[in-house]
Amino acid sequence: MIRRPASVSPPRPHDRRATVVRAHSAKLSRLLAGPGRLTRRLGRRLPGRRGRGERPRLTLVPGTGPAGEDPAAGPSAEPVLLPRRPGGQHGRRVPGRGWLAVIPAGIVAVILTVHAFSGPGRAGPAARPAAGASNGARPAGTAAASPPAAAAPARPGGRIPVVVASLPYWSIGQVTGSVLANRSDVNEASPWIYRVSAGGQVRLDPGISQAALSASLGQLRARGLPLVPTLANVDAQGGFSYPAVGRILHDQALTARHVADIVALVNAQHYAGIDIDYEDLHAADRQAFTGFITALATALHASGKILSVALFAKASDAGYAPRNLAQDYAAIGRVADQVRLMGYDYHWATSPPGPVAPVGWLTAVLTYARTQIPARKIILGVPAYGYDWTGGQGTGITWQQAAARARRAGVRVRYSAASQAPWFRYTDAAGRPHTVWFEDARSSRAKFELARTAGIGGVYLWLYGNADPGTWPALRQALPAGSQPSGPSARSTS
Repeated sequence: MIRRPASVSPPRPHDRRATVVRAHSAKLSRLLAGPGRLTRRLGRRLPGRRGRGERPRLTLVPGTGPAGEDPAAGPSAEPVLLPRRPGGQHGRRVPGRGWLAVIPAGIVAVILTVHAFSGPGRAGPAARPAAGASNGARPAGTAAASPPAAAAPARPGGRIPVVVASLPYWSIGQVTGSVLANRSDVNEASPWIYRVSAGGQVRLDPGISQAALSASLGQLRARGLPLVPTLANVDAQGGFSYPAVGRILHDQALTARHVADIVALVNAQHYAGIDIDYEDLHAADRQAFTGFITALATALHASGKILSVALFAKASDAGYAPRNLAQDYAAIGRVADQVRLMGYDYHWATSPPGPVAPVGWLTAVLTYARTQIPARKIILGVPAYGYDWTGGQGTGITWQQAAARARRAGVRVRYSAASQAPWFRYTDAAGRPHTVWFEDARSSRAKFELARTAGIGGVYLWLYGNADPGTWPALRQALPAGSQPSGPSARSTS
């Protein structure tokens, strides 16, 4: 999440986590990646992180991005094989009287064709996915042209997708209006507001404005949005902290008390459930963490509430660092109602510049996740932010900020078809070169379509700031949310 400005020690080897600075009231905060601090969503130990020596080789599909300028685009997809032109048979003659055999076949074909187009109740052309825009450049700050709207194909089993607006406390007041303006596209909200104190108690983050929070939650409730707030193991400075959670996980009495505290909070505040985002765990915590999640799920279900668990995105059980082993996809998938995969920060604040959530990597993540977790429970995290890198350091930025910087610099935003993400380069007033990768409506659409075609439960939008306005129509077309509520009745469909 976010954390207050603090000194940042050098990154530790094999550490994928990012460090996030607390957002100031006047502007969104700057992301500082540190030793092993990672934040959820813009601040989580974002899943894409890999330590030195762990970064996979990234292969670009020739001709899919700006020539020679597309940095790591994520694991490439299987190459598309185009149909070959028939070779050596073009214009082949039918020998002898063999052509007579063609006449009956032609008559049959004509009859079948006429019947297909004139018969009662014939089906119309199948809805086709909208074609993406070309890979060329477009004017800075302009949304990609939306293709003609097409009806989204029915989801397996007719399920309504879960679409969660995930609201970090530093932007909750700012983005609540946007969420409410698109209320029909969202059926759950998760304010990122609770933390675990050093003593193991559940507390509101100290950076929260009580007035702004109360107003926002009241507005969300008034519009009928179920609230499933997030509880993270962050300290008072906003950085992920292990000691308190480590003690809780390995002491049965503390575990039982922690479970009781969480259930009491959910019931007292009339929440639909809770979302657990415990990061920076150790590989040796795997069994204890699974035990805690299992106990919490049982207790919440007894009260008619749901449990969501945020997990690092990974394409294998081992993941990209030993701490990924603490999260057992299969075991957690058996008991949680939602498993939220943090599908972002493939590149982060101290990595080389590159896409935050390349679709090749997300495809690999979902392919693995579906072998471990019931597809209906998988909720893919979709970021609404990017990074502006200069001098080896990236700063978190919103879509609006990225578009404004491109306009001021007079440069054009380019689009990588390989990673499905926009990017550009510019030079600031001090002569320093910058590289920016971010998310817009077109890149978000690619992720929504990926979630739809993968047949998973839905998505959550990590709203670091307001998203590109075109994101909402793209979401509506790919994953129409309807008004499915959270709660006991939603457990079988979430």
